[in-house]
Amino acid sequence: MILDQGRVQVSGPKGSLDWALPSGIHAEHDSKANVIRVGRENDRKQTRANHGLSRALINNMVRGVSEGFQKELHIYGTGYGCKLEGKNLQINAGFSGLGHGRSYQFAVPVPDGLEVEVLAAAARGESDPARFIVRGADRQKVGQFAAEVRKLRPTEPYQGKGIRYSDEVVRRKAGKAFASGSA
Repeated sequence: MILDQGRVQVSGPKGSLDWALPSGIHAEHDSKANVIRVGRENDRKQTRANHGLSRALINNMVRGVSEGFQKELHIYGTGYGCKLEGKNLQINAGFSGLGHGRSYQFAVPVPDGLEVEVLAAAARGESDPARFIVRGADRQKVGQFAAEVRKLRPTEPYQGKGIRYSDEVVRRKAGKAFASGSA
């Protein structure tokens, strides 16, 4: 870890990250105890908030370059799937292309510093979804990319089709109920 004029730089086996400390916050690295101490200049509300934010972000940086972060996403729906082509994640989420009967695939470019691994390329019914994992050292980048992919086809509550996180629980709704035959 390097502290240089208000910047924190952390390197490890998973990569390197750097971040600028906000004003009023200082950090020091105790190499003997291998501890990073984050302090503040005053007790104003914004400085206290920046103090906690800085401590959390530095902790995430250290965890990210040493262990890394990951999010697993599942794609539910018959015929839905995903595959990796170069630096693009191709997702088939059931949209038809311009009404010509062709299926439309989203090509999502994978940002630098992230890695995508496809575990199951195609969904087979409700019990066997297509699955992929997003990995990286920067927690914010991993979460942002996973959220952008999920936003392409959020899970709908009636049939459960769509893209969701592996630990996400979707509350299913009952469909329309037909009234008994008076009319």
